[in-house]
Amino acid sequence: MTDHRYSVHETAGVPLKLWDSHGAFEDGAMAQLRNVASLPFVHSHVAGMPDVHWGMGATVGSVIATKAAIIPAAVGVDIGCGMMAVRTTALGRQLPDNLHAMRCAIEAAVPHGRTDNGGANDRGAWGEPPADALAVWAAIEDGYKAIIAKHPKAAAFNSARHLGSLGTGNHFIEVCLDEEDRLWVMLHSGSRGVGNRFGSYFIELAKKDMRRWFINLPDEDLAYFPEGTEHFADYWQAVSWAQGFAKANRELMMAAVLRAIAPFLPPFETVQEAVNCHHNYVSREAHFGENVMVTRKGAVRARAGELGIIPGSMGTGSFIVEGRGNPHSFQSCSHGAGRKMSRGAAKKAISLEQHADAMRGIEARLDAGVLDESPAAYKDIGAVMAAQADLVTIRHRLRQVVNVKG
Repeated sequence: MTDHRYSVHETAGVPLKLWDSHGAFEDGAMAQLRNVASLPFVHSHVAGMPDVHWGMGATVGSVIATKAAIIPAAVGVDIGCGMMAVRTTALGRQLPDNLHAMRCAIEAAVPHGRTDNGGANDRGAWGEPPADALAVWAAIEDGYKAIIAKHPKAAAFNSARHLGSLGTGNHFIEVCLDEEDRLWVMLHSGSRGVGNRFGSYFIELAKKDMRRWFINLPDEDLAYFPEGTEHFADYWQAVSWAQGFAKANRELMMAAVLRAIAPFLPPFETVQEAVNCHHNYVSREAHFGENVMVTRKGAVRARAGELGIIPGSMGTGSFIVEGRGNPHSFQSCSHGAGRKMSRGAAKKAISLEQHADAMRGIEARLDAGVLDESPAAYKDIGAVMAAQADLVTIRHRLRQVVNVKG
């Protein structure tokens, strides 16, 4: 591959390879990238995708290959968060003129948001999980119990009640149309409360281990588990389980959304062109002659020929992409446009009128609760895509016509 779009930055440790041709990365994110690069077990280099922005511990939009150690905070607390998209045989011209009822039907079919501090009356969880969620839980419950038997403090209040639920923040469900007016359903979510509890628990456990072994780090959130230790094995078991939960969660939601929109359209089918990909996760892979663990924190695997999803924002559409297998990104690409404003800054800077104008033509919430997700809070998705033309080939551009936020 000759069309390289990354820059190389030397550090006190391994180099950084950054897809930053659309603009320099923020100082806070650069400091985080350099901190990660200084760790002795990082392999070859650290890759920064064009949507890089500051995150807790490790940078969002970073790809980190490690040998014989794993950093729980680099995976994060939304373990297995990712995207799913399915193309249908339905067409945009078959949609009703007013899509409000369709949005309401999706919202009724999938628990979303959060109330009651996530307690028993939380509208973002099932009161009683439906049969398909219970069937999935029955298949994975033994794995969960095995983890909790060793680490009872890692138990979550919501487990089965969160299977098939959306969550909050930047998680969403959308009905989209592609360049040929074909209708897609796309959604974004992860492992919900159970993954959050696992992530938080093991991040703190890693910090305790660092203190016990008198290991000094440039950032305590880079605490790690060396391979071969008990906590490494337990974390790998927990993170693998949570990634499976996240994938199943997206599949359950997708089935529910397809059922919810069916009454508004002529009979349709789904086609083989479907994607279900993580963008906060860890996996064992081979890169630059070594078997390593690759942590993608806000990045999508993009092996040659592999399909992925890169969303923009709730008002700017998304991309179905095919990986080009670029070895320098550890065969990865960005997971979205990337934030240019913090949530707090976005709520102060963006008015309801500006948000409504940016969402013109899209059936979506237009209240103050989603201002931190408004398109102006995100980087220019066009520039982000141009910066990674050596990582992916665009297969479809999707524009949303219905958006559901948590």
